[in-house]
Amino acid sequence: MNQCFRNVICAGLLTLTILVGAGDVRAQKRSSKRKTPAPKPPAVNELTNLREQFIKATNEYKTSLEKLLSFYEADLKRAEDKLEVSKKLLAEGLIAKTQVQDYEHALAAAQAKVTETRRQMSGADEQIAGALLEADADAQIAKNLSLAKQRLVRTSSFIRFAGGSGWNIGEAYKIQRFFSDTFRKELPVAVFGQGAIHNRWRLDHRNAMDISLHPDSPEGLSLLKFLQRNGIPYLAFRGAIPGTATGPHIHIGQPSHRY
Repeated sequence: MNQCFRNVICAGLLTLTILVGAGDVRAQKRSSKRKTPAPKPPAVNELTNLREQFIKATNEYKTSLEKLLSFYEADLKRAEDKLEVSKKLLAEGLIAKTQVQDYEHALAAAQAKVTETRRQMSGADEQIAGALLEADADAQIAKNLSLAKQRLVRTSSFIRFAGGSGWNIGEAYKIQRFFSDTFRKELPVAVFGQGAIHNRWRLDHRNAMDISLHPDSPEGLSLLKFLQRNGIPYLAFRGAIPGTATGPHIHIGQPSHRY
């Protein structure tokens, strides 16, 4: 009886161990599922999101213009055909000259619609190109913010010289003196320190100044060489970049950070 009893106890303990082990496995699986975090969506920069929305809306607008243009071009073709027929009828004395003039006016109106629609489509392309150029400029500037001293970077839209870290707008008189001594005229300063355009674009421009010179002009090239010789940081823009530059100019100082 004692041996039988011991066998029963052992069998019971074995069964209990199996059940507990199975429960542990299930618990571990549930725990593992709970611990696996759901993948987080990548953070989207607000400016990037707005830019993408703008490009999408502009593309949709351009598509609608393309459809409209096809109708206007068909109207233009009909107006051209009617005018051609009316001239033949006028030559045969079958209609009055005023009727021909009416067809000429209709043709001019149809042509104006086609021209204006094409202009709007071209404007849409320029807006998209501007947005893409702005994105490229932002990416390039952000990528090169940690440049070593005296490092020069050239892109299709701008030139950046890192210069030294000790530049202060209070030293602007040195640049003004160089320019006046070299070219016998005042340095064309567009904005000294923070300007209204920088407030609108939320750019910190307090320790910088903008010079109204094209970087590829003789005066611009001479100024850039002076800045590099003296370790003065600059950004030289060759054209307008929406949200960054209104046109060709030389920004003296470190890049303006958005706030």
